[in-house]
Amino acid sequence: MIVVGELINASRKAIAAAIREQDGAAIQQIARDEVEHGANFIDVNAGVFEDREAECLEWLIGQVREATETPCSVDSPSVQAAERALAAHRGSALINSISLESSRLDDFTALLAGSEHHVVALCMGDDGIPTTSDQRLTNAERLVNHLVGKGIPEERIYLDPLLQAVSTSETAGRDFLQAVEAIKQRFPKVHCICGMSNVSFGLPRRKILNQTFAVMAVAHGLDAAILNPLDERLMTNILVAETLAGRDQWCERYLNAHRENRLNP
Repeated sequence: MIVVGELINASRKAIAAAIREQDGAAIQQIARDEVEHGANFIDVNAGVFEDREAECLEWLIGQVREATETPCSVDSPSVQAAERALAAHRGSALINSISLESSRLDDFTALLAGSEHHVVALCMGDDGIPTTSDQRLTNAERLVNHLVGKGIPEERIYLDPLLQAVSTSETAGRDFLQAVEAIKQRFPKVHCICGMSNVSFGLPRRKILNQTFAVMAVAHGLDAAILNPLDERLMTNILVAETLAGRDQWCERYLNAHRENRLNP
């Protein structure tokens, strides 16, 4: 599983306070913690600071890159803010995110062209979030065809079929899993990603739902997720699910985690 650490997000009060106070030490410690617990990318989001998002995003990128060599996920709907953040990043990053929405697709595609950046592509367009797995697959096909046509290889595309909360629709989890399976069958080289905690929004004891759904998602082909890597049981569930799904040759990662006492039942 490719893990995108979600904790450096200004919607969290502690992160917003660190940004306002320019507390680089706090941001750097969180980045190091996420990497230590298995993050492959560090998501950075400064969206609540609408009037100075680009400035705050650039500062966050600088702090994270000073603390770790792990690349960032630049999380912004603004191409201007993303462009400024990428200039500060240096090296390949994950752009989070584009969609089929006409107001964003062309500008973000131009930002990707000729680069080695990875990209999260939301399976939605101007008509909003799709409600069925078939609609998600149709949007996924349009996105992949567009991006590949612009020279972006499938291996650097992360399709997000848009996991919704089961508290708002009892079929949300099932619809998402069906979409992941269909997308991976159609585009085996493309990654499928989601915000794992979306599924539990509005319900109590959310960790239990997230941890269980992660196992189900791995079984259907999900190979990337935006999540809290400090949730040790969640990370254990993912590792074990991948081993059982045949995605851990000779059970090597499972055995290494056992030796290092990283299996949290």
